[in-house]
Amino acid sequence: MSRMRLALLASAVGLSSAVAVIAVSGPAVADTSLIVKYHCVGGVAGALGVDVEAAVTPKVEPGPKLRIDWALTYLGQRRFGSPGYFAAGSQLNLQGTVNLTGAWNGELRPASTTAQDALKPGDFLKAPAGLSDAGSIEKTGTIRITPTGLAVRFTPAEGEVMVNNNEAPPVKYTGTWWHKGPQRGIEDHLNDVQETATKDASAKLTFVGTQVTYVGRRAPGLSPIKVLLDGQPVTDPLVEPGKDESGEPMTGTTAKQDLWTSPELEYGEHTIEVINTQDGTAFLDAFRVKTGKVLNPPQHDEATCTPIGTVNSIDITVTGASPSPTSTPTGTGTPTSTPTSTATSTPTSTATTTPPTTGGRNPNIQAPEHVIVNHGGRESTSTGTPTPTAGPTATKYVKAQVRKVPTGGVASGEAPETPLEPYLLLGGGAMLLFSSTAGGLMLRRRRAAQAKEVSA
Repeated sequence: MSRMRLALLASAVGLSSAVAVIAVSGPAVADTSLIVKYHCVGGVAGALGVDVEAAVTPKVEPGPKLRIDWALTYLGQRRFGSPGYFAAGSQLNLQGTVNLTGAWNGELRPASTTAQDALKPGDFLKAPAGLSDAGSIEKTGTIRITPTGLAVRFTPAEGEVMVNNNEAPPVKYTGTWWHKGPQRGIEDHLNDVQETATKDASAKLTFVGTQVTYVGRRAPGLSPIKVLLDGQPVTDPLVEPGKDESGEPMTGTTAKQDLWTSPELEYGEHTIEVINTQDGTAFLDAFRVKTGKVLNPPQHDEATCTPIGTVNSIDITVTGASPSPTSTPTGTGTPTSTPTSTATSTPTSTATTTPPTTGGRNPNIQAPEHVIVNHGGRESTSTGTPTPTAGPTATKYVKAQVRKVPTGGVASGEAPETPLEPYLLLGGGAMLLFSSTAGGLMLRRRRAAQAKEVSA
């Protein structure tokens, strides 16, 4: 191998060493999440309520833009349930509220909606796995992020559903009734029907919707039927299944007949009750429940969720770009701040710049410098090497706060100190490169001198 190749090999070794040093100079970065538990009651959550857990994760994205993500999971066995019979296409919407204070005063409302299949009362509703919302960051400073409320809203699909006669407990019977299966020549809904011959025997359905229809048979000699809607008679005349639609007596049996239909109702919970008025035969085949178009989620089905225990906060500090040589400092060299409710630190920097006051987006805003998770008044930061100044309620500041907690790791909020800066590591790599190159050149000159002595 030639001397030149040896020198180049030594240089390459030094260069690879320098590159390896630079590659491992930075710690791993992941997301910081805040866990909040909620108890939801009313509406689709029911009287006993449903407990859910939200992992709230703020992220600063290019723009710059602040995005808040919520990952939701159920706690326990209870779930959000359908309030009634609905065709496919109903929607369950979850919306959280996050208060923003400090450099940004306002709120974000992470939300998501999930479409549902055809539903019956008590069916589990499919809840969104996550919620999200975002907004543009307009100025530098510290933003405190505090989750507050959570709303669960249900919007029913437009359509109709048949409630069969043997669906109990939705259909409640009083008096003597018996179930009859398929009969030759008669095609009832699902090929079955309920029959009674007892006076005052009744069948009652509680439903959620905007209209309902009583479905049964028409046949000769059937008893007149009284219909109550929400406990009250809607019309004085009785329903007469023994007659056809024109009022003439029946001469045969016809199934799946719409015997009575309610007027359009306001969306909500209603009841229909059919009562046999004589000691004669009466039939119940099914009830048809209709839901008209509902534009906004009904208050009737909304669940209210409140946090369980104390809710903590996450602080994100967004800094501006380094000031240009023409920037006019507003500080006096080593400014100090006056402590208020918590301790503050005296920076060692020599000047500060005035953040932009325009309403437009500031191109000099950088990613968050550090993230602070607040737990009942205790905070941890990562800003340089501050010297704490005791105040009325001094807060302990811990150096080397990690910007984000790695996924799957312990959410301690702190990382080991990293005294070596990237510049020192870069310098070390450069020195390795220089020493390797110099060593190769010295070796080459020494061998050349030896060759001259031998030839002489």
